[in-house]
Amino acid sequence: MPPLSIFIIARDEADRIGRTIAAVRALSDDIVVIDSGSTDGTQAIATKLGARVIEREWPGYGPQKRFAEEQCRHPWLLNLDADEVTPPELAAEIAALFAEGEPARDAYRIRIAEIFPGEGAPHRFAYALSPVRLYRIDKGRYSPSPVHDRVDLAPGARIGKLKGTVHHYSVRSLGEQMAKLNAYSDAQADDLDARGETLSVFRLVTEFPANFIKAYIGRRHILRGVYGFMTAMNYAFYRYLRVAKHWERRLRRRVPRANENGNEHGG
Repeated sequence: MPPLSIFIIARDEADRIGRTIAAVRALSDDIVVIDSGSTDGTQAIATKLGARVIEREWPGYGPQKRFAEEQCRHPWLLNLDADEVTPPELAAEIAALFAEGEPARDAYRIRIAEIFPGEGAPHRFAYALSPVRLYRIDKGRYSPSPVHDRVDLAPGARIGKLKGTVHHYSVRSLGEQMAKLNAYSDAQADDLDARGETLSVFRLVTEFPANFIKAYIGRRHILRGVYGFMTAMNYAFYRYLRVAKHWERRLRRRVPRANENGNEHGG
């Protein structure tokens, strides 16, 4: 086994986490699942597949992943979400990095492509991100931000990129996707408040159309049929919603508080 730990954060992922773990079981003897209150049996499925399950309340993306890093036993870490599957060719590529000892780089970017319902594999023109997901713990740690899901690397860290692609099954349904994005917009509004940032009021008008174009054209959802259109609409509304919630909070803070004695109407 490579000196590699794999960590996953999860909540109510019983329908997806099994294949995520099964796809990487041969890569590591230390698979860690940080569960934040699942009620659907996620913990039992992960344990049955050999993972160590640790229960912890949800503090946000960055803090949860930093906690997960600290539970890992090996110096090399691979982070996966519970809805991401590592295909055999990518697993073989990761194993080959460790075949002759220490990998040549300190961290590796991995392409992650979203798969919509009804698709068996990433679309040829699927939009993909390539974040750092494989790294040495002494060369990188997840950002402590509760909303920004990224690895902050040490100065001078050498970065490589793997050829394979993680399959990201992020959408169960449009309704479930919208509920998740609604919750995420709350977290982003909280983060803006915490950092004391103010977004322009004009973004209430521009945010939806600009982000629809970004998703539908820029991310090539236009090539993915009706589901691509609907997903682009959800993404645009979510981006608008975070700005709207941010401004709603600002407006509420401008309104004087009601008289604590209930006499605001002169009674």
